[in-house]
Amino acid sequence: MTATSFTPVASLAGGALIGFAAVLLMWATGRIAGVSGIAARLFPPYEDRELAGRVAFVAGLIAAPLLVRLATGSWPAQVIEAGTAVLVVAGLLVGFGSVWGSGCTSGHGVCGLSRLSARSLVATATFMATGIATVFVLRHWS
Repeated sequence: MTATSFTPVASLAGGALIGFAAVLLMWATGRIAGVSGIAARLFPPYEDRELAGRVAFVAGLIAAPLLVRLATGSWPAQVIEAGTAVLVVAGLLVGFGSVWGSGCTSGHGVCGLSRLSARSLVATATFMATGIATVFVLRHWS
């Protein structure tokens, strides 16, 4: 069985930062911090004039590990035990699920639930149940 590290302080800090970023984006732009929607709207056709903000948002996601490296002197620990084919299929499934569910974990799970959206509750329950089932199957049946 694969052991998973229990990191309550880092998890709480990360969750608080995600929540703060979502509130800050809503306050500054009136937009929900749905990462899949922000990333998808980086490509034409452009529906509004917020391309620079989207680029900055995604650049911040990419820059985060670089900032950790600068602050600590080492890269964040990351272990991926899956092969390339599994990662490609998983990425396609997540992308499909984000489009089909009209949002992702940040849009539904963080922003939607905090707005008491019933649709976000269903979406979040669905992707959480799917994730839990996937981990169970991969850890106990493979």
